[in-house]
Amino acid sequence: LSTASYDSVSFSVSSQDSGPASIEFSPLGTKMFMLGFGSSNVHQYTLSSGFDLSTASYDSVSFSVSSQDSGPASIEFSPLGTKMFMLGFGSSNVHQYTLSSGFDLSTASYDSVSFSVSSQDSVPMHAAFSVSGTKMYMLGFNTPAVHQYTLSSGFDLSTVTYDNVSFSVNSQDTQPSGLAFSPSGSGMFMVGRSSDKIYQYST
Repeated sequence: LSTASYDSVSFSVSSQDSGPASIEFSPLGTKMFMLGFGSSNVHQYTLSSGFDLSTASYDSVSFSVSSQDSGPASIEFSPLGTKMFMLGFGSSNVHQYTLSSGFDLSTASYDSVSFSVSSQDSVPMHAAFSVSGTKMYMLGFNTPAVHQYTLSSGFDLSTVTYDNVSFSVNSQDTQPSGLAFSPSGSGMFMVGRSSDKIYQYST
């Protein structure tokens, strides 16, 4: 983050949702997904040049998660895009979905599998996964801390257990809202609402 600079490039998603809550990209950056709080939909976009927002366009493809949670907070995908996970603070659950064609929302369906994180935080904000899907991390708004879980079968929420391990981010921001990890897991990043900053950690 010490080498970061703004590109003065942005892309509006207001036509899809006035309250965007989370975005995710495919590994090559040619697909982008936005979770809308207002619509409770995940929306799909294409970037003709990977990770270049100036080339983004809406695919007119969306998928509703309203039946699972009225307060969707974040989404995450498995590396192949065949699994999607939505964390909702309405239910304090992580919900699991299958995409029969990777990173194609038109093929998404709910697996009827969920996992409650309410014992760790009643207002969960973001769930992130390791590349193998055997570790899950939840950023809690009330605690405020990152909580760690183990999945005995990668990207299978039915196999999740809490590790009784957490890391406080309260000293950096009292209103944490977003969480991300580097592919190796050695870098963790948290965005905070009270400071409007992104914070970098080493793991």
